Amino acid sequence: MTRELLAEVLDEIALLLELKSENSFKVRAYRQGAETVRGFDGDIVQLAADNQLTGIKGIGEALRDKLHILASTGALPFHQQLRSEFPPGLFDLFDLQGLGPKKVKALYEMLAISSISELKLACEAGKVAALTGFGAKTQTKILEAIALREKFADAFVLGAISPLVDEMLDTLRLHPEVSRAAVAGSFRRAKETVHDLDFLVATQSPALLCEDFTTLPQVASIIVCGETKASVRLHNGLQCDLRAVSNSEFPFALQYFTGSKEHNVALRSLALKRGWSLNEYGFTATGKGSTEVPADIHEEPDIYHALGLDFIQPELRENQGEFAAAAAHSLPKLVELSNLRGTFHNHTTASDGLNSLDEMVAEAIDMGLEYLGIADHSKSTFIGNGLDETRLLEQLATIAKLNAAQPDFRIFAGSEVDILRDGSLDFDDALLAQLDYCVASVHNIFNLTEDEMTRRICRAMENEHVTMLGHVTGRLLLKREGYPVNHAKIIDCAAATRTIIELNCSPLRLDMDWRWWKRARDLGVLCSINPDAHSVARLHHIGLGVRLARKGWLRRQDILNTRSRAEVEAFLSSPKAAR
Repeated sequence: MTRELLAEVLDEIALLLELKSENSFKVRAYRQGAETVRGFDGDIVQLAADNQLTGIKGIGEALRDKLHILASTGALPFHQQLRSEFPPGLFDLFDLQGLGPKKVKALYEMLAISSISELKLACEAGKVAALTGFGAKTQTKILEAIALREKFADAFVLGAISPLVDEMLDTLRLHPEVSRAAVAGSFRRAKETVHDLDFLVATQSPALLCEDFTTLPQVASIIVCGETKASVRLHNGLQCDLRAVSNSEFPFALQYFTGSKEHNVALRSLALKRGWSLNEYGFTATGKGSTEVPADIHEEPDIYHALGLDFIQPELRENQGEFAAAAAHSLPKLVELSNLRGTFHNHTTASDGLNSLDEMVAEAIDMGLEYLGIADHSKSTFIGNGLDETRLLEQLATIAKLNAAQPDFRIFAGSEVDILRDGSLDFDDALLAQLDYCVASVHNIFNLTEDEMTRRICRAMENEHVTMLGHVTGRLLLKREGYPVNHAKIIDCAAATRTIIELNCSPLRLDMDWRWWKRARDLGVLCSINPDAHSVARLHHIGLGVRLARKGWLRRQDILNTRSRAEVEAFLSSPKAAR
């Protein structure tokens, strides 16, 4: 049993209860319990197995008992009973963007649809469009979502598998025959989606490690198990490979299997110019030029130093300028998680969050942050229970009282304000002026042309009260393509208007895309690493945001929320044009 499996069962129970039209408070309790399990700082699986969950906020008595049964036996009869009431394939429908419990239930009850293949056939036959609450547009969007799912069938979101990777790495490092262990591949390079995982271990017992790897609790099936390599399929369908190498080979294997392919080709080319061949096992002489190969290679940086380069961090290895910078000793000192002092763009139960304002603040303080920016939805986001003017003013008054009561921590009162179709905002300037900051985001009307959407966003940034632009493209990784925008024009506009662009580090967004941050940085556009957190657990996604910021070549000074509370207060209180 793993942490993620515990959380997945609670999430699935919440979905099943919604399908059965159960009490919304009960549904919310299971969903919040799943978030608590994911974000708990400790061995929650062992605590659950030992029935030691008393006192953990977010886990009541009923959940505590169920988690104990699940962790100690590997199954939960309550969950199994609920699941037996519905066809197995029905749960795959929830993976499609735009299909929530109400729509899935309608499809099941009205058309007996219990799988994605059945749904696709029904859409192609026009049956879904005829259902009340659906229509032709919804049917078209469902077909698009199915096509997108098929396109990314073997892909996984970076943030969603990070806890799983941590669990597997921790287990490997505890093995008595392992001296070193690491994860490589696109995961180590912080690509937003990955297709497989590559683990490496340094050991003198490679065959034993390969065999033991296939017995990890996350493993569903064995693809192959050899003397130095094992491949397995996890319960979530992700393929994982383990390579067992000697301690002397480990630095070379780590560099090689981290990639990218383009980066490795360029690196091998540099080695060949010195008369060396470079592969996953080490340097060897080619017989051309210098024949003396570097012998003092103990760590991965030693490989780069031997080739006259500064060490290139894994996130930068895409052959997009890192070699020239490494040769010129001008690689950036990349931001680190410890640099963050606070964060912005967070939701509470006032809109569509799972935790109250007090709970969000308490978690931020527990994380060691100095400030937290609240930005609940504005009134036009009906589905997100957006705040109207009256409710927002009430929230501002509440935040002011909390700030007065805790002088060592600051809550910045903001709003995630909808950018309307014409680029105007959901609240007037008089109300926006009362906020500490404002995140402007697009939440509807995604079918504009690239030029129309770009002008819409730029007009919003021209407003003096817009502090930062939220999730630039509105993408949901592996679920919904972003709406078309001209990134270059948006970055130029942000530079001209002194508007911050957020790096939305919700695992499904990671937006603005890392490929554009170097341009933004070079134009002086500030970034804010924002979790878009709808629960206390999701505040911790700022760590994922740091990984993507590093991939975008961002330094500490490029990011607003690396600044101290006093510095941020001064920044936000100054006129936008002077920032």
